[in-house]
Amino acid sequence: MRLLVMIQKELLELVRSLKLIWVPLVFLLLGIMQPVSNYYMPVILEQAGNLPEGAVIDIPLPSAPSVMAGTLSQFGTMGLLVLVLVFMGTVSTERNSGAASLILVKPVTITSFILSKWLAMLILAWGSLALGYAGAWYYTELLIGSVPPMQIITSVLVYGLWITVVMSFTLLFSTLLRSPAGAAFSSLGLAAFISLLASLLPKQAGWSPGALGGFASKLAANIEYGTAAFGWSLVSSTIVIAAALTAAIGVLRASPAID
Repeated sequence: MRLLVMIQKELLELVRSLKLIWVPLVFLLLGIMQPVSNYYMPVILEQAGNLPEGAVIDIPLPSAPSVMAGTLSQFGTMGLLVLVLVFMGTVSTERNSGAASLILVKPVTITSFILSKWLAMLILAWGSLALGYAGAWYYTELLIGSVPPMQIITSVLVYGLWITVVMSFTLLFSTLLRSPAGAAFSSLGLAAFISLLASLLPKQAGWSPGALGGFASKLAANIEYGTAAFGWSLVSSTIVIAAALTAAIGVLRASPAID
């Protein structure tokens, strides 16, 4: 019951700060841009000028599944950056202002405090991802071609798990560090590192959470992937998420400012 009240509080703060409105709109814009820019790229280049007289621009349209995979790449850069910047101070700001101490004086456990913030983060992140991906799918179907619904569903679920991992990193570093900027830098740096490691060393690190983005893109583009590595990636991601939440709770419980 207390957890539900705390979640309502977090969501109310997202509404008051308009984050529950503009963050999904950013994802929707990013999603729509991918198929639209691919479709109108020849026109864009032609209007840009500086082309020899009589030049003909002939850029073949990418396949619809590859456009959806490209949309996930957009979410993996600008989308994750937006989410991390939005939530980089989710715990540190309240600790610095003393609000966390006032909340935890009441009959609210540290576990409920952390979990409510994590769940509110996921509601906004997953909702934004679903809206942006749906927009990309609609315009891809309209302008380029069809993509089977199962490819859309499986790819967005896998990519949503990757976003959950990054949001868990953000929550952990926001609890560990007093600086919101430091939390954002650490979260994005760790996410980029494990993603790069998984892409450079697929045999050694293809089982890690960093491989989830690649698996999601392959599912969207209907490309074959290693099922064993994919399964281990799902397991390792679940473990990492649980470890990050447990560590965040432990850090806050051991904090002298809270005690």
